[in-house]
Amino acid sequence: MPGDPFTGLITPETDPHRIEELREMAGLNDPWYVQYWHWITGAVQGDFGDSYAFKDSVSSLIGDRALNTLWLSLFSVILLYLIAIPLGIYAGRYQGTWFDKGTVLYSFISYAIPTFVLGLLFLFFFGYKLDWFPTSGTVDVKYEAGTWDYFWNKVYHLILPGITFALLGTTTVIQYLRSEVIDSKTQDYVKTARSKGVPMKKIYSKHIFRNSLLPIAAFIGFTITGLLGGAIFIETIFGYPGMGQLFIQSLGQRDYSVITALVLLFGFLALLGSLISDIVMSIVDPRIRIDN
Repeated sequence: MPGDPFTGLITPETDPHRIEELREMAGLNDPWYVQYWHWITGAVQGDFGDSYAFKDSVSSLIGDRALNTLWLSLFSVILLYLIAIPLGIYAGRYQGTWFDKGTVLYSFISYAIPTFVLGLLFLFFFGYKLDWFPTSGTVDVKYEAGTWDYFWNKVYHLILPGITFALLGTTTVIQYLRSEVIDSKTQDYVKTARSKGVPMKKIYSKHIFRNSLLPIAAFIGFTITGLLGGAIFIETIFGYPGMGQLFIQSLGQRDYSVITALVLLFGFLALLGSLISDIVMSIVDPRIRIDN
């Protein structure tokens, strides 16, 4: 998108010399390598500059929004696994039944629906039509921070965007679990246990379910960081003041200092998710260990 943070200030009455002064003061007229050097030397010290649009330091601005996004992501992850794990396990165990077919159909539909479509539908029906949930914000201003009412009201604001987020993320977990359970039923150790007269209930609880959950444990890091990055659409639709909404607002206002810091942060979170997944996998699977 053409322009810079000062493009939006230009009106028929604006003095073009004043705009040029602002650009010069901000260093936007410097060569790209000079601008990059100034940015990287500040970034390694935790200073990402100042926001042109919000008139605040970028670090402080992102810090205020990051906590909201973290709460939304954690809430969504909990809902996601509470929904996906039972559906995936029972669909695999009762393969070919109506329950299995219904679960597969649900996973296909949730995979096909775009994030913004489901978000807008939920916002319209449950927010505006039925008035069951708030349609924006993180907490009502009438509650005092640190009280139980404040906490539960904050959770109340998380429900609608959290459910939307979770439903769209269940597809991968359901399909992996279902495939793992179906595959585990054909393994030799299951056939051996059945030949020894071990009850099927015990085989599922002690062997199949445990082994099937290993791939899901490996994905938990990517799931969390994926939700953090994918909050852009959800936060924008539900008016939730997190990093995703901040990213969209900064794009519209050409606030490049904020955009650059957020892109760097999202990239770091992707690497962190990979590390978390490796650590979790090494804990749940005794065959994997991280060498010193």
